[in-house]
Amino acid sequence: MSRYLAVDIGASSGRHIVASLEGGRLVMREVYRFPNGAKEKNGSLVWDADALFEEILTGLKRADEAGLRPDYVGIDTWAVDYALLDEKGERIGDVFSYRDKRGGIAAKEAHAIIPFSSLYEKTGIQYQPFNTIYQLFDDKKSGKLEKARSFLMLPDYFHYRLTGVKKQEYTNATSTGMVNAKSHLWDEGILSSLGFDPALFGELSAPGSIVGGFKEDIKERLGYDATVILPATHDTASAVLAAPIRGKAPYISSGTWSLLGIESSSAHTDEKARLYNYSNEGSLEKTFRFQKNIMGLWMIQNVRKELKEAYSFAELAALAKENPTDAVIDVNDERYLAPKSMIAAIEEEIGKRSVGEIAYCIFNSLALSYKKAIDELESMTGEKCDRLHIIGGGSQNALLNKLTAEKTGKTIVLGPTECTAIGNVVAQMLGTGEIKSLAEARNIIGKSFEIKEIKL
Repeated sequence: MSRYLAVDIGASSGRHIVASLEGGRLVMREVYRFPNGAKEKNGSLVWDADALFEEILTGLKRADEAGLRPDYVGIDTWAVDYALLDEKGERIGDVFSYRDKRGGIAAKEAHAIIPFSSLYEKTGIQYQPFNTIYQLFDDKKSGKLEKARSFLMLPDYFHYRLTGVKKQEYTNATSTGMVNAKSHLWDEGILSSLGFDPALFGELSAPGSIVGGFKEDIKERLGYDATVILPATHDTASAVLAAPIRGKAPYISSGTWSLLGIESSSAHTDEKARLYNYSNEGSLEKTFRFQKNIMGLWMIQNVRKELKEAYSFAELAALAKENPTDAVIDVNDERYLAPKSMIAAIEEEIGKRSVGEIAYCIFNSLALSYKKAIDELESMTGEKCDRLHIIGGGSQNALLNKLTAEKTGKTIVLGPTECTAIGNVVAQMLGTGEIKSLAEARNIIGKSFEIKEIKL
């Protein structure tokens, strides 16, 4: 029996989960969990990539200590962010956080060279001020790009530090805004227009591809070897693999961000999709997740942090339920991307409010944004749906689920909760052949985890 370790790192926390197939069911065991968050440094927001790598190693050690030494390992993180390496393979400077303001400034200059409409037609990636393409253009302006010889998305960088092998995974690469939606390759026209050296961008590899074994120094430190396999390294891509979707039912991957969309065999890069700001991000076998980024639980996470964690998330939801309000905000407004005070930013729109009213406003506004996005989706595809899958940590928020059911009129299918880690190991198992197809994987997931429904 093989063991697979999913290292699932989100913007606010990370976890190591060991999985195995036992009696036709997927058994998951968490062995380590750690906090994460962007740090302010010299006026910028950055990730402590070295500290994150230390956490990865600590979790790998804990798995062994728990008697669950893995045979295979794969890492997923959020999308967009990356590391640049010099000719010696050393990282150049810090890994910037997508919430840093530099991308939005660079985007205006990049669009003066390539209009966004042209970018969208080529890549199908929605506009976000933090898209990799804009961050990289800022690196070019600052001179950081001059010494770069390799570009690796963050999970690929961590895989490189484990193995010494540079491999660029397809699903996460599509989030950069530099991969052509038809060829599934780096778009040379975009790269040359913006002055990016094509040599930075290697061959794209599919989830399930072998990266390699641990380097000697890693083996010595951990006391064992394992094979690194590419999962779908973009956490949302992994999460959607674990959703028990049938047919064209939409999903919401609910966490720090809410990603709402459908699975699609081809990209939608028409004018309507662009105006609705929908994205086409890669999935298994060069299919797509036609989806929209919605701000998500980042807002309530920040409110809780501002209140010095005086309330648990459950307590905030209870306060919200007791203090309904008609006040509504646009959760996708850029003011909520990285405000100094989330509470102040919200009250700037709706006036002074109690904690419960602010929490209710966030949840209700999220539910309304889901309804709007689903209406847009149905308009573009011409297909109505009666079910909506909600996966991830946000699927445990009963009030948000109830509001979503009320606003959308859909039957809500909840779970699994640890969908990203599940999808991560599913891709690894597809790579080794222990699972033969995504359909088989979803059948196993349906038997292995509790799935609930909310009907109006």
